[in-house]
Amino acid sequence: MSLRQYEYALAVAEEGSVTAAAERLHVAQPSVSQQIRGLERELGVRLFARTPTGLVPTTVGRAFLREAEVAVTASRRARATARAGAEDLVGELVVAVQMGFGTRQLPRALGELRRRHPRLEITVFEEPSAAELDRLCRRGTLDFALMAACDRTPSDAHRLGDEELVVVLGEGHPHLGSERVELAELRGEPWVRFDRDSTLDAVLVEVVRDHGLTPATAARVSQAATAVRWAAEGLGVTLLPASAVPPGHEHVVRPVSPALHRPVIAVLRQGAGPAEKTLLDLLRKEKWSGSAPETVSVSRHS
Repeated sequence: MSLRQYEYALAVAEEGSVTAAAERLHVAQPSVSQQIRGLERELGVRLFARTPTGLVPTTVGRAFLREAEVAVTASRRARATARAGAEDLVGELVVAVQMGFGTRQLPRALGELRRRHPRLEITVFEEPSAAELDRLCRRGTLDFALMAACDRTPSDAHRLGDEELVVVLGEGHPHLGSERVELAELRGEPWVRFDRDSTLDAVLVEVVRDHGLTPATAARVSQAATAVRWAAEGLGVTLLPASAVPPGHEHVVRPVSPALHRPVIAVLRQGAGPAEKTLLDLLRKEKWSGSAPETVSVSRHS
């Protein structure tokens, strides 16, 4: 078996056909077909089944492709690390950020990283769920993850600082006259909440219940910016990290009393290369509220 065969199989799975996979890989269709047949003969199993909508992985094929993806990703990283010089980082960097955290700091750091190393390909996506981020980190799919600390935080995570939690009120809300809002004063208010499996919703529920409130749900949204806009329109109040508030809404945002913060951490893959380490250094230089950057010392819980 070869990495080329792995790459061909992954392309067929993603495209749903040998023809489309060959076009994407810029190779002849017979070459892809031959490599897939050879791989199946060597493994002694069928990796794909033909359906009216195209080729789909079999049960065994799905299990194989999960491991093939890890192998191909590791190979790309190894090549990128070997080619990376002190002045010119190349290759691919896959970054995941927990929705709502580092919303201002991460884009600035990534922008500076790209200016320094324009040949570096960066893929970034938001992930609302802490459990899913943890799963992706364990699988080795991610190079770099930015998230709030939790009971699953690995012991080698890097603490960057804290995100202050703020409340967003509707235009004309009586508490906008206060410098800080006591959460207990929001009793009876409807809340704009987040998807049930998201970290932002878990934080919101934890905080308001700690202050003796039951968050009556006015709406659920998937994006932090949407929650801010809807809260500003008076649909309900919401709670989220200060950096997640989009420009133009600062006038409807108030810190809470007592002040609330969530530690923000960076998790790098094992054997992190120069791109990951450079991004970590850039994020350390960003402005974070709370304590100075350090290494978090929290045991991993399964």
